[in-house]
Amino acid sequence: MILFGNHGEIKLTIIMTSNTYNQSPKTWQNIISKYNRPRISRSIWQLINSLVPYLLLWFLIIEAIKISPWLAIPLVLLASGFLVRIFIIFHDCGHGSFFRSKKLNLIIGKACGILAFTPYHKWTDSHRNHHQTVGNLDKRGDGDVWTLTVEEFQNSSPKKRFFYRLFRHPLFLIGFAGPMSFILYSRFTRRTMTPKQKKNIYFTNVILLLLATGMSLLIGWQAYLLIQIPIMYIAAIGGVYLFYFQHQYEDVTWTRNEHWNYMEMALHGSSFFKLPAVLRWFTGNIGFHHIHHLGPTIPNYNLVKCHAENPMFHEVKPITLFKSFHSLKLRLWDEKNDRIITFGELKRNPIYPADRQAL
Repeated sequence: MILFGNHGEIKLTIIMTSNTYNQSPKTWQNIISKYNRPRISRSIWQLINSLVPYLLLWFLIIEAIKISPWLAIPLVLLASGFLVRIFIIFHDCGHGSFFRSKKLNLIIGKACGILAFTPYHKWTDSHRNHHQTVGNLDKRGDGDVWTLTVEEFQNSSPKKRFFYRLFRHPLFLIGFAGPMSFILYSRFTRRTMTPKQKKNIYFTNVILLLLATGMSLLIGWQAYLLIQIPIMYIAAIGGVYLFYFQHQYEDVTWTRNEHWNYMEMALHGSSFFKLPAVLRWFTGNIGFHHIHHLGPTIPNYNLVKCHAENPMFHEVKPITLFKSFHSLKLRLWDEKNDRIITFGELKRNPIYPADRQAL
């Protein structure tokens, strides 16, 4: 059960399907090249305004729970927001977009990954696969959310249908499976992993154990768990929802391998999540996900500028926070109609009579 998937060059194959794509590969590369140069001053400042408040909030929470755990609740919520922001830095380091130096990206990426309970090498390798296969119905399974087509669902056993419906239920997917993928699932190695990925998981686990032991000796293990688990849980819920919605929304495009092209999937297989300014800051502008998929080497702090200065990105329909909640009902890809649908739509649709009783 994999929810999430270094960066690498991706060859752009462009099919001229709309006015948006009526650009030469060189034009697109020139656009991206204007914004994919990280500035050391901005990157360091983002590190400071993310890590320092997060560590300060830990201190304030420790002091608050001495008086009453209830006083810590707003501080925990705020700390969770900063942890999401730290994860975005980790994510950018994995793409090689936060610093020009590969060594700095590696060091800062691993450090932020430890704070987010996420092994650097395994996650970034899987995430690279996600960028290279997003929206490809023939290459699902690594770095994405488990998604079945209508036909696959119909041909599944009752047991598999049950587990798929359970997994895609928002309370399970967002409220349980997502957080557990960070807190527990990322602690274990598997035979398919490379030696580098395994060593990084061992290293991450050892550092987390040392940190947990040190904090437990300092403030008590009960206090440590009372702080760490809620922060991680809330941050994971926010992060998983963002990742889910980026490729599971009403107008999303999915296709088979022979029709797949990178440009189209970046702009029509990835959402433009128009968040309020405060949430956009905490999420490191990741709502501009269509631009991120087109240019994964663009630092998060350049995404807004890239969108504002290039009218072709304005053709992508924005989705607000309120409208995004509808995406939680979307569960199956309908290849006959090229759209993602709910279980309810499948049950009501007369072209799928076999599912009336099963659903």
